[in-house]
Amino acid sequence: MPTLQETLIENREMVQPNHANNLETAHGGNVMLWMDEIGAMAAMRFSGETCVTAGVDQMDFRRPILVGDVAFISAYVYETGRTTSKVRIRAYREDLRTGEREKTTESVFTFVAIDENRKPTPVPELTIESEEGERLYQEALEYESDTV
Repeated sequence: MPTLQETLIENREMVQPNHANNLETAHGGNVMLWMDEIGAMAAMRFSGETCVTAGVDQMDFRRPILVGDVAFISAYVYETGRTTSKVRIRAYREDLRTGEREKTTESVFTFVAIDENRKPTPVPELTIESEEGERLYQEALEYESDTV
């Protein structure tokens, strides 16, 4: 059975002018797209199946990501249902020159695993085997309870 930490996916996107609005900050839709893609990868790594987005909980846009900054996206599966995976996803703005990172956006996405006929298919049970995995799990639960 996959562990929580094995589902962790991290990626970066350089914010270019074509990703930005007239304030020279990343469009929220682009940030959401990047979060959706990385979240789906975490869900697929976990389930071993193709996964599609079934729902997005509240999107918290706290700070902008400027043109020239890097959007650093982190996602991991923390809870599962019969065919679903809940994925905690966070975006940060990162300055590659200094390494400074600041959380900008946060959400929980739900993905459904589908088979070759595009029908929902069961996912395995998630296990938590380390202190770091338990910490990530508790952080996700705290975020989820704060958004209710």
